[in-house]
Formats: sequence, structure tokens, C-alpha cells
Amino acid sequence: MTVALEACRRNLDGGTGGPFGAVVLDGKTRQVLGVGVNLVVFGQASVLHAEIVALTLAQQRTGSYDLAAGGRDVTLYSTAEPCAMCLGAIPWSGVNRLVCGARDEDVRAIGFDEGDKPAGWSDLYRRRGITVTRDFLRAEAVGLLERYAADGGIRYGPHD
Repeated sequence: MTVALEACRRNLDGGTGGPFGAVVLDGKTRQVLGVGVNLVVFGQASVLHAEIVALTLAQQRTGSYDLAAGGRDVTLYSTAEPCAMCLGAIPWSGVNRLVCGARDEDVRAIGFDEGDKPAGWSDLYRRRGITVTRDFLRAEAVGLLERYAADGGIRYGPHD
């Protein structure tokens, strides 16, 4: 998670994106498979969320759309809980474990619209075999969200 937080911090320092970072880690080899930051505004593409960027890089690196292929034990570390889009993409990626920093309400508190998500999303993940850990280094992740808001960073999301 510290790598995800540092990637987010560097993204904010460089003015290249929103306050989100993610890392995909192979739990058996401890090898980082992908690091992503939010590039929505910088890349002019609504799908460039940190989780999607990290998962895409990991899939390209492993040569498979299924990160669990070959018996890998794959963890996605994210500085925040997934938005509605990422919530759907994560199970398809082959991730076995999700570790989140900030909560959905922390992200919404600074003005992001995370989309419509089922209240029991983490239970739905568990039923699919994905372990969820919440609030991991939450204070640090929230601090980056608050910094982004204080700096006047663009907030975006689905429109009514």
C-alpha cells in the first residue's frame, strides 16, 4: 500500500491526475506486476482510473487477462475503495484480494461521484473468492484526498 500511496503522491506533485493510486502484487513472488495512478484528466479518458491502469499493466506484463492464471495469488492495493466502474472490472481481472485505504464516503466527501454501488459490495466479492480488507492506512489515503481538494483538483463522475 505504501507504493500505491507514493504513486498517488507523485501524481499529485506532478499535476498529472487525481488522488488515487493502485498496485498489483503477486503474493507468492512478492513481485509488483503493475502500478497505476488516476490519469482521467491528463489522458482525457474516463476509464483511466488507478485500478484499471494497474490491472491493465499487470495483465500486459503477465501476458494474460486472468491474473490468477498459473496459480498466482494476486492482491490489488488501492488508495480508495473501488468506484462503480472499477467494482465491475476487478473480479474479471483474476485478483484474489483487494486492500483499500480510503472509504467510499471519504472520496464522496471531497466531491467525487463514485456511481451506484451495492451496499454489500465487499460481501459480493467474498462470494466470488476475493478477500477484502478495508481502512488499510486510511488516514494517509484520506490525507491525499484532502490535499487534492484543497489544491482545487477537478472532481468528476457520472452526471445525472
